[in-house]
Amino acid sequence: MVPERKRLPHEIPGWVGNGAIFFITVCSVPRGLNHLCTPEQSAAIKESIDTLKDKGVWWPHLVLLMPDHMHLLISFAETPGMLASMRSWKRYTAKTAHINWQDGFFDHRLRRDESFVEKAAYIRMNPVRAGLAQNPEEWPHIWEYRQAFQAGGKS
Repeated sequence: MVPERKRLPHEIPGWVGNGAIFFITVCSVPRGLNHLCTPEQSAAIKESIDTLKDKGVWWPHLVLLMPDHMHLLISFAETPGMLASMRSWKRYTAKTAHINWQDGFFDHRLRRDESFVEKAAYIRMNPVRAGLAQNPEEWPHIWEYRQAFQAGGKS
């Protein structure tokens, strides 16, 4: 019998300051197929991310699509928060872009001793490690956002 996988709550604890940066990974299913890196899917995902950014739901810093998963460095508004924002976004893109997402997502809050620069470099190298690009600059499915985060839902 396989042990049941422990589910972690995706809520941001109250003691974590507004604007904390999270490293998020979201996978599509089935794995191993190109669900996300077609021109249509990529454009739909970018548009949906930008829409929620403009509404102040979240503040993306870096987004990278791979064929069957995506990585984000992102901050969330206190309301609706990480879980509700991710759940709503996945539901929306599943309907509009016909993406079959895996249940849940992986999140990791960047702590003081972790470097944003190091995490961003790790994300940018993903297509190179997968043999999809010779260098990170060749990969077209990456978006960097340079706006400053401001508490209160504005960016």
